[in-house]
Amino acid sequence: MAAETDTGLRYAAVTAALASWRQGDCVVGEQWFAYRLDPSLPVAELGGEAVPVETELAEAEVVGLVVVTQTCDIVRSCTERPYIDVSPLVEVDDAVLRDVERGRRPRYGYVPLLADRKLVADLDRTMTIEKPVVAKWNRIPGWTADAEARTFAAALARKRARFAFPDDFSKLVTMLRERLTEKHNKQSREGRALRALREIRVQAAPSWDDPTVSLMFWFVRRDEDVDFLGQDWSTFVQAWLKLVPGGGRFRTVQGQITTLEDMTAADYVGSDALDLDHLSSRAE
Repeated sequence: MAAETDTGLRYAAVTAALASWRQGDCVVGEQWFAYRLDPSLPVAELGGEAVPVETELAEAEVVGLVVVTQTCDIVRSCTERPYIDVSPLVEVDDAVLRDVERGRRPRYGYVPLLADRKLVADLDRTMTIEKPVVAKWNRIPGWTADAEARTFAAALARKRARFAFPDDFSKLVTMLRERLTEKHNKQSREGRALRALREIRVQAAPSWDDPTVSLMFWFVRRDEDVDFLGQDWSTFVQAWLKLVPGGGRFRTVQGQITTLEDMTAADYVGSDALDLDHLSSRAE
């Protein structure tokens, strides 16, 4: 009976230790990410040294881990919800960090309170661990404002639910993609305009599967950057649309500058984000 009581108290201590943890919180410092592989054909370059644990199981050293489990499941009793999912933190350069912050790199999740260290969540990798392990960690908050928490959650959702554009559309927007990549970080008015975009969304009517399709590009500005370019916005939109010449089943291509406030809910949910690294089903 005493042993059972002691075990119950230890379970309760784990649950109590995790009561303050939230999705997006981190542990920073020497950590290890475990994964399975085929030792005869390794494909990943994860940084650090991968140490074989046993056949087909290895661990790679990482600079930290970020919790991707939903907060409601983190704080539940460890006997009811014993597992927590984590992704490794990786260091990126300034350009990629800006893209991640603006939601243009679905592989990564932006962690606001680690941005000064240029650390982001690598959402391509997820590891499941038991809660008593996390209870021993020194919690590093990942965010402070509710809006930041929603942004991180949205990154997780986008990673799993992002749309795979048809191959013919991916070819159609090749020149636009190259232009956006080339000009995004330039110290020019066009570069500033691209950095002021919250996202680019594209809508296909009647649908992506129809033999004849009309495309609508929504260039969604951030609210705080609505007016700084004045009439130049229309000039840039026209220039960008010229890089998407209609062809094949894509008969018409239109676009406009907008804000989230001005978009209808139907237009938003009926369109898909045009992120830099997933313009086809084979993208990273």
